[in-house]
Amino acid sequence: MTLAEVKICGLREAEHVVAAVEAGARFLGFVFFPKSPRAVTPQQAAHLVADVPPGVARVGLFVDPSDALLSEVLATGALDVIQLHGHESAARVAEVKALSGLPVMKAVGLSGPDDLAQLVDYGVVADMLLVDAKPPKGADLPGGNGLAFDWRLLVGRRWLRPWMLAGGLTPDNVAEAVRLTGAPVVDVSSGVESAPGAKDVALIRAFVAAAKG
Repeated sequence: MTLAEVKICGLREAEHVVAAVEAGARFLGFVFFPKSPRAVTPQQAAHLVADVPPGVARVGLFVDPSDALLSEVLATGALDVIQLHGHESAARVAEVKALSGLPVMKAVGLSGPDDLAQLVDYGVVADMLLVDAKPPKGADLPGGNGLAFDWRLLVGRRWLRPWMLAGGLTPDNVAEAVRLTGAPVVDVSSGVESAPGAKDVALIRAFVAAAKG
């Protein structure tokens, strides 16, 4: 029985894209945020996804992107889904949907119960939600920090849209996280790296196997 589907985010090398696909990941994430050690250019992303088979979604992660950046990446035809991981408002999510013509996923960072209301608000406009750990104050990155939140916050909760769980997941804890939260999809970046931005094939395989049960 499959526990959860998997998104491997922050891919930068062709061998890691191949490893993720062969392991059974259903979503591949590519970061268009220059501050990230996992950032790629639109041209690099287009090359990396050239041989991705049908049925595997290609997701572009953006942080408060300009229309110009979105248009530049969209022109490559490299993406199936847009992930917004900044401080985008619900209105901006709707604008990005209209501009791109693609499904839009909105990431929401949690640190306590007060943050849960955002998931309801964004669920009205986004096609999908990504529930992540809130980054520490002053952090350069909105995600991919290897931090987890209290998964018990999600027990028994449902939203208007499909959702993914992220934040501090590793091959060792992902099965527990899925069993506790009921997450249908899990998203990992730093948890399958040997160093920031350096994916590890063995960890990718181990994570997907653990998530899928």
